[in-house]
Amino acid sequence: MSSAPTPRQASRRPTMRDVARLAGVGIKTVSRVVNGEPDVAPETAERVRKAAAELQYEPNMHAGNLRRGDGRTHTIGLLVSSVANPFAAQVHRAIERVATERGYAVFATSLEDDPAAERRAIAALARRRVDGYVVTPVRDDQSYLQVHLDRGTPMVCIDREPSGIDVDTVVTANHDSAREAVRHLIAQGHRRIAFLGDLERIQTARLRRDGYLAELADQGTPADPALTVLDLHDDTSATAITRRLLTLPDPPTAIFSSQNLVTVGAIRALQQLGAEHDVALVAFDDVESGDLVSPRVTVIAQDPDRIGRLAAERLFARLDGDVGPPRQLVVPTRLVVRGSGEIPGPGRAAAAASP
Repeated sequence: MSSAPTPRQASRRPTMRDVARLAGVGIKTVSRVVNGEPDVAPETAERVRKAAAELQYEPNMHAGNLRRGDGRTHTIGLLVSSVANPFAAQVHRAIERVATERGYAVFATSLEDDPAAERRAIAALARRRVDGYVVTPVRDDQSYLQVHLDRGTPMVCIDREPSGIDVDTVVTANHDSAREAVRHLIAQGHRRIAFLGDLERIQTARLRRDGYLAELADQGTPADPALTVLDLHDDTSATAITRRLLTLPDPPTAIFSSQNLVTVGAIRALQQLGAEHDVALVAFDDVESGDLVSPRVTVIAQDPDRIGRLAAERLFARLDGDVGPPRQLVVPTRLVVRGSGEIPGPGRAAAAASP
């Protein structure tokens, strides 16, 4: 496991002069190749590209105009999972608020949960010589980022834990919060509880699914594989799946929706089928207008403002010279009871009817 590099450990970024030396050409030749200019022999251009790749050289596109006396660009790079998700937008706003107070600008990019986009975005931000990164990991492996850490560029990961690097992380208590949601529904008398999850390759989706299954097991409630659905990533797919589940011969009496866009689809399906007052619903993460529909939506509320603020504070602590071991900050959630999660299940209804 690697730790955040100290100034003594950090290696400098390779320069155009380093590439020229390794390739055995002049700096002007390297400049022509990097900028895609003509009049460079194909064999020479290939030699330059190989040297640049070996040194992991990133051309400095615009940072020269941004540099200040302290050698920094006073910018940070932010990679969020998807701007379509309100959670990511709130995290972005919180980070930007802290950065602005420090006189920093934020270069933000939306990965749309595309693993290939993560590496492209990092490369683009590296060319702009950002002073640090806040990253929502999307790829299975982030070890390729170690080179930036070795050069002294700090990094904080949010929402999901990285793989292959050891850096500060700020995450939600996903597993335990999912257990709380299921425990709440079981307390209302439900036993057939459906799980609606995000893409299985997304770490948070797996953690919430695992929490759901763990709580069912601890409560002695068998999990029905037919009611455990992953790989939903938008409201449209969630609407279709929810309608299908509710028309099964033995449908669920409650739903745990583990992502806010998926929750929107589940609410739409319940309304279309006229089942919104019969089937209980607990959602992970709040949804816009969740307190305006009927019944109002019971949620496991994350705290995106705190997540973003803590991530920004950790990054600036590193920029200010903190060389302590990487820390993981787990931000708790809270159960917000509004009505949809308190619809009684058959178990509680039968108990209430007995003399």
